[in-house]
Amino acid sequence: MRPVNRDSLPHLVRVAWELSRSWACTLRTRVRAAWWGIELGSGCEFHGAPILRRLPGTRLTVGARGRFRSATWSNLAGINRPCVLATVGEGAVLRIGDDCGFSGTVVGAALSVTIGNRVMAGVNTMISDTDWHPVDPASRAAGGPGKAAPVVIGDDVWLGANVLVLQGARIGAGSSIAASSVVTGEIPPGVLAAGSPARVVRVLGG
Repeated sequence: MRPVNRDSLPHLVRVAWELSRSWACTLRTRVRAAWWGIELGSGCEFHGAPILRRLPGTRLTVGARGRFRSATWSNLAGINRPCVLATVGEGAVLRIGDDCGFSGTVVGAALSVTIGNRVMAGVNTMISDTDWHPVDPASRAAGGPGKAAPVVIGDDVWLGANVLVLQGARIGAGSSIAASSVVTGEIPPGVLAAGSPARVVRVLGG
């Protein structure tokens, strides 16, 4: 622990204050998750209040030791919204693995979103298996979440800030997606991908 002096005091007070706020946020979020029928694993932490929604007849599960940063004070990289976990289509399934971290991340499932273990999402990322609204005006007027296709993100994936992972995307284990990229197709394991749409830039490791 740092020695307590005039140099370290502001930092230590801030850490203590944020720990107390995070503890309170975690307690409140667990109560809200239970109310919504959302399954939270042990050791999950919430820094700021996320938005949670589970449509009746759907399933939303979060693995152990997840970290969700929704408050501006919880990430100095610049969060501009709370985390959102939502199922929005009949029979949808949203599964998040163990030891994942999200900062201002929206995850929406109208059909199926599967996120592996140890996945990290940079600030203001979005993962969605749906267009949210149909492209055709007549269909849009009738309501409904629009076109949907399953999304699968493998273990140990890193999503940079402001990445969009859209319907039908599949990202292989151990891959990294560069900031502000848009993933619409399949990214193989163990690569760095970038761009809109994201394309493989190089193989990682080796």
